[in-house]
Amino acid sequence: MRKGGTGSGSAGAEARLAELGIALPEVAAPLAAYAPAVRSGSYVQTSGQLPLVDGKLPATGKVGAEVSPEEAKELARICALNALAAVRSVAGSLDRVARVVKVTGFVASAPDFTGQPGVVNGASELLGEVFGDRGVHARSAVGVSVLPIDAPVEVEVLVELVDWSED
Repeated sequence: MRKGGTGSGSAGAEARLAELGIALPEVAAPLAAYAPAVRSGSYVQTSGQLPLVDGKLPATGKVGAEVSPEEAKELARICALNALAAVRSVAGSLDRVARVVKVTGFVASAPDFTGQPGVVNGASELLGEVFGDRGVHARSAVGVSVLPIDAPVEVEVLVELVDWSED
């Protein structure tokens, strides 16, 4: 059976987080009736993760208006960190992630803003840093009119686990 790691022979995802100096946050509390992440067979799907830091949004509004694309890209990175925390809460360890399968990013956009892919790169690039080749994924970057609690960005992640036996 395959073991965890970045796919390039280096440390696993948990060790890579430590190398990068990244401590995952606590799992963000749901804002409604849903779970932050669920496991089905060998997959873990996160709910949409907002860029909450200590339970608060660092910025609100539309990208291309109140929020710059650069700020939004950093917020997408925070969303991905929150998604990884949710995955770890279900999988037990990020070293069990065989690969990141899909990332979906929603960007609350000003009417003339078309840079959604660049914003969602904040999440995609973080996943590449943590998982290496296993972090390469399919992706959608979608512009929307508004997100919950006026968040500028929301990201959901689907991962496949290497060991899908029921614990």
